[in-house]
Amino acid sequence: MIMQIKKNKLREAAYDLRFLLNRGYRKKGALQFVANKYLLNKDERNYLARSIFSDLISKERQEKIIDISKIEGQLLLVDGYNVLITVESLYHEDYDSIVLCDDGVIRDLNAVFGKYKLSNATEIAINKILALINSYGPSFTCFFFDSPVSFSGKLAGLTKKIMGEYNVHGNVCLSKTVDTEIMRLSNLKNGIVATGDSVIIDKVDRVLDIPHYILELNRNNIN
Repeated sequence: MIMQIKKNKLREAAYDLRFLLNRGYRKKGALQFVANKYLLNKDERNYLARSIFSDLISKERQEKIIDISKIEGQLLLVDGYNVLITVESLYHEDYDSIVLCDDGVIRDLNAVFGKYKLSNATEIAINKILALINSYGPSFTCFFFDSPVSFSGKLAGLTKKIMGEYNVHGNVCLSKTVDTEIMRLSNLKNGIVATGDSVIIDKVDRVLDIPHYILELNRNNIN
């Protein structure tokens, strides 16, 4: 009963936030207003921030999401930590943190980016990501990892090694400005970007939601 009350409260809060966003209110102020009204905790506020958007923004982003078959013969730019952390959650069996958002993108609600650590799920997730990419044959794949984050060098080396095992033609790059670099290359080279990052999605033309396909594969294997 208590869980149902919480779900109803969050559903109502999401409705109210979407209502305000559709009427032009800025998200920061609208989110604070709604969160205070419903006495939401930090995790509930994070859920609304990452998953609720105006109808206009949602529609614009959904139109950018491509089917994975379209990456064949194309340049693929992978937002490394963004994609990896979400896929890892599937192998931690942390399904409660995975949310299908208003804009059609699957996101992980765990705020672990700055505190990232390699785990038993890391190599599994990289293998799943590269096996999926290899199945659809992009011309060149480049993973980008944020160099200031701990273990980035080790993670880049592991990713490069597994890329070789799958014969994926590409490279792994460490950068202090991953978002900027991905957006620049995508627009310069007409690349497809694998990410769930809202800022990047709004600035590029074609987006691939890798966690969506891996989640579907997991469900099919379970069934």
